[in-house]
Amino acid sequence: MKLKALAFIAVAVLAAAACGQPAASPSSSASASASGAPAVELLVWTHLQPPERDAIDKVAQEWAKSSGNKVTVVLDTGEFSAAVTAIQGGKGPDIMYGLPHDNLGNFQKAGQLAAVPSGVIDSSAYVPQSLAAVSYDGKMYAVPVSMEAIGLFYRTDKVKGALPATFEDLRTQAKGGLGFQYDIKNFFFTYGFIGANGGYVFKDKGNGALDPTDVGLGNDGATAAYKLLQDLVVTDKLMPLDINDATAKANFQSGKSSFYISGPWEVDGFKKANVPFAVAKLPTVGGKPFQPFVGIQAAFVNGKASDAKQKASWELIKKLQTDLPLTLFKVGNRLPAQKALLSNAEVKADANLAAFAASAQDGVPMPNIAAMAAVWGPAGGVLDLLVQNKIKPADASTKVVKDIKDGIAQQK
Repeated sequence: MKLKALAFIAVAVLAAAACGQPAASPSSSASASASGAPAVELLVWTHLQPPERDAIDKVAQEWAKSSGNKVTVVLDTGEFSAAVTAIQGGKGPDIMYGLPHDNLGNFQKAGQLAAVPSGVIDSSAYVPQSLAAVSYDGKMYAVPVSMEAIGLFYRTDKVKGALPATFEDLRTQAKGGLGFQYDIKNFFFTYGFIGANGGYVFKDKGNGALDPTDVGLGNDGATAAYKLLQDLVVTDKLMPLDINDATAKANFQSGKSSFYISGPWEVDGFKKANVPFAVAKLPTVGGKPFQPFVGIQAAFVNGKASDAKQKASWELIKKLQTDLPLTLFKVGNRLPAQKALLSNAEVKADANLAAFAASAQDGVPMPNIAAMAAVWGPAGGVLDLLVQNKIKPADASTKVVKDIKDGIAQQK
C-alpha cells in the first residue's frame, strides 16, 4: 500500500507540473533524516523561469540526498492569490521561492509568512533595500533571492558622444534627433521621476513599516514630476499619445529611438535580435538620483506548515542561498542580493547587469503591504491622462491620492 501511495503522489506531482499547476503538498514521511529527526517531504513552488526551476531542483535534490529528506520543485504559473488560497486549504507549498516581494503583503495579511529564524542568513551580507523589501515592522518574513531595477538602454551605433549624466542632458540629446521612448504610462517605470523629486507612495516609518494612510503621490515633488512627464509627450513630442512598451521597444530595436528605459529581462532579446546596445545607470533628475522601484525575488516559508517542515524548509533555503545565486545570474540574468556576489568578478564583468545594479543602489523597494494593490490602477490612470493632456499636473496630484485612498478603503 505504501508503494502505491508513493506512486500516486509521484503521478500527481508530475501531472501538475505538466499542466503548469502546482501540486498538493506531500505529507510528512515516517523515516529519519540525516540529523536523526523524522524525514519530511517538502514542496517548493517557484515563480521563476523553467531553466531556473531546473537549477533550483538540482540544488534541492543534492540537499535532499545529503539530509535524508525529499523535495519536489514545481514551476508555479498561476496567480499569487491561488497560492494564498492553497496554503489556507493546507495544500500549498512549504516554500515559495522567487516570489516578487510586492506580493508578500497578501500572504502576510493571511498570516501565512513564517518569520525568518536567527542564523538562516547574515543580514549584513545583503543589500539594504533587499532586506527592507522582505520586512514588516522590523522583522524579516522572507529571504531575498535576487533583485532587479530598470536602467537606461542606449544604441551604441547612434549615441556617439558622452552619455547623458542628467535627465536634462538626455532630453536635449533626444530632442536633437536621437529620440527617447519608454512605457511612460507604466507606474513601475515612471516612479523614479517622482521619487527623485521627493514624492513617495507610502510614508516610511522606519524598520520596514509603511503607513498606508500617508500617500505621498500628491506633494509638490510629485506634482513637479507630473509636469516633467507631461512635457516629454505634449511639449517635446518625443512619444506618441498612445505610447506603450511594445511600441517603445520596437522603435528602439529598429533604431528609430536611441534611448529606452526597461529592465534586465530585455537584455537577452536584444542580443538575439543583434541590436547594438548597452545599458547605463539612469541619469539624475533635477540634481537628485533617479529613484527607481527595486524588485526583489524572495523566498518565504509557509507559516501554516508543521514545525518539522518549517525547520527543514529554512535549512533548504540556506543551502539554496549558498549554492544558487551565481547560477541564477547565469541562466536568468538575476542580480544577486548579496553584497559579496555583486562584487564577484563574473558579475562585475557583465557591464549591462552592473548598470542595473548601480541604478538599484539609488532605488527604493516597491511597497510590500497589501495596500499597494490599490496604487497601480489609479497611478497608471493618472499617467495616461497626463500623457494625453487631459489633466493638469496639480489636478493629477489630487486625483491620484483620492483614488488610492478610496481603493484602500474598499480593501477593508
